[in-house]
Amino acid sequence: MSFVIFIFILSILILVHEWGHFITARKCGVKVEQFALGFGPKLFGWMHDGTEFCLCAIPLGGFVKMAGDEREKCAGSSDEYFTKSAGQRALIILMGPVVNLILAYVCFWVVFMIGYVDMDLSSQRVAPIVGQVLDHSPAQQAGLKLGDKILSINGHPIGHWLELQDLITGSTGNTLALTVERAHQDISMTITPQETDQKDIFGREHITRRIGVGPMPINNAKDIVVTRYGVVESFGKAGEELWSITVKTYSALYEMAIGARSPKEAMGIVGMFFVIKFALTIGFAFVLHIVGIISASLAIFNLLPVIPLDGGHLFLIGLEKLRGKALSMKTDQFIARTGFTLIIMLALFVFYSDFERIGLIDKVVKLYKGMGL
Repeated sequence: MSFVIFIFILSILILVHEWGHFITARKCGVKVEQFALGFGPKLFGWMHDGTEFCLCAIPLGGFVKMAGDEREKCAGSSDEYFTKSAGQRALIILMGPVVNLILAYVCFWVVFMIGYVDMDLSSQRVAPIVGQVLDHSPAQQAGLKLGDKILSINGHPIGHWLELQDLITGSTGNTLALTVERAHQDISMTITPQETDQKDIFGREHITRRIGVGPMPINNAKDIVVTRYGVVESFGKAGEELWSITVKTYSALYEMAIGARSPKEAMGIVGMFFVIKFALTIGFAFVLHIVGIISASLAIFNLLPVIPLDGGHLFLIGLEKLRGKALSMKTDQFIARTGFTLIIMLALFVFYSDFERIGLIDKVVKLYKGMGL
């Protein structure tokens, strides 16, 4: 079911993107010969108003085939793509990413209106008061008791449970120095965290550090904080969220380009599936928020100035406008081939990173070693 929902969400994002190209091309008087969801062999299709709409076997993309969208094959008819002005062609290309940004904005708007669980505020209501102590755990051995309020770890003050988790899992020393409040008295103690294996949302095991305590249990709905805003305020919050995601994404891409961040942090379609699968366990609002993030990311990625991405075509149109004429056919074809090669290499790298992230690469390596290959 998770896979079916993921394919449905991915299809919606692709349809929205391609619809942006399609409707703008039609408005600009360009004939659209084919509107396809997916790649590869055609499963079925139908004709409507001069356009063939079809579903293809591989649901990992889509395309809009416009009349005369290849310069060498453009016959000069008024309904062909390359007979239109540079401005019209740029608008046709730009509207694909634009509608993805609009979809992301709408998703965020709805999330802020219907409300989402505020993990920070919820955790403060079960704020660093020990509600569970596991038997034979480092916490029990150190003397932690139910009802103890953890004030600090290694001198860092604790405001709520999430800070406590971060400091314990992120610690590197052998022991932790805790200050707890018990019966209105401050008590100091040291705890040696226990290293255990834990699976992340991708199903891959990681070593994490634990002391064997848990928060006070949430017994009723009033302990869960749901944050929601009115229609107008949500409108502004959605804009802030979209802007924040855009800035963070471009900052991350820049840091990857200069080597300040590992390119392996980039997530592809396999990683997206596991994120959506995890989001489904949280709730509708979280899923909708993730859909908004993916839609915005799709727009941002497509605006990169590399052929065959939309940003690459916009870059060439900009050059054409500056020069007063298009690049030579030979140069145009060289740029297209180079860009396509780069995108294929990038796609392969992202797939590899995704497979490594979910532990598939390690399993394959172990399998080959076990076979003596």
